[in-house]
Amino acid sequence: MITLLALAALQATAPAPADTVLPAWTPHRVYHADKNRWSDLETMAAELAKADVVFLGEQHDDPGTHALQRAILEAVARRRSDVILSMEMFERDVQPVVDRYLASELPESAFVATSRPWPRYATDYRPLVEWARAQGWPVIAANVPRPIASRVAMRGGLPALETLPDSQRAWVAADRQCPNNDRYYKRFAQTMTAHPMGDEPPSAEQLAAITNSMYASQCVKDETMAEAIVRARAAVGGSPLVIHVNGAFHSDYGDGTASRVQRRLPDAKIVVVSAVPIMDLDRIATKIHRKQGDWVVYTLRP
Repeated sequence: MITLLALAALQATAPAPADTVLPAWTPHRVYHADKNRWSDLETMAAELAKADVVFLGEQHDDPGTHALQRAILEAVARRRSDVILSMEMFERDVQPVVDRYLASELPESAFVATSRPWPRYATDYRPLVEWARAQGWPVIAANVPRPIASRVAMRGGLPALETLPDSQRAWVAADRQCPNNDRYYKRFAQTMTAHPMGDEPPSAEQLAAITNSMYASQCVKDETMAEAIVRARAAVGGSPLVIHVNGAFHSDYGDGTASRVQRRLPDAKIVVVSAVPIMDLDRIATKIHRKQGDWVVYTLRP
């Protein structure tokens, strides 16, 4: 997402027994943008299961989207078992903690206390992690650590990475390509100008500098998540499916993290799903969202 999220530790809840984990569901409609027609979740899941990398682009504050993500994981699991769950919501330096929890070497309370999960982890992301854990899927902490992203955003962009200690450089993608003249940058800049800038808006020159630094931070996240996805596939071996969960801006239109995975894996089949919360499922202007993803999932916003 555009703004930096505040991360907070949450109190853990006891894990539910495996036999009490029920399918998540929410009112929704599925639009197959590539075919310009309405479809359904099972048809979509069958196609997702044939991919190499799937992006589930979410709106972070929508409970319907999170419920549907859980349903998608279950639907894909009925079709293949070699799946890796990758998440923007965990940062690369906590991967050992994630691995220990998946291996039942840590209680959930210790996992939550030390892995810096996003706010609303218990309701929004725990169902995904617990499903992956029950299936024996790896879970990848894909994002760059927040202090590093903040350093880039607040200290003038990519050159700030040169000041990182050697111990932290491995948490950032080695290959970073952040042009400021492509479609992704232009969309980012448009989004930045739409945000309020306080009582005294910056000058055009100041806004450009702020935008460039924030975009560099965004790009570092994209490159780092892409690198994590590619490395996870290589570590597992074979041709596993990686399902990566991120804010929709990171993957809409095949830009952001999606394009950076494609650069690293030019022959990979990448599928983008974009979730769009909406107030009325019977009145949807599909033309507005048609190019956001290969599939667009409309969820009913409460």
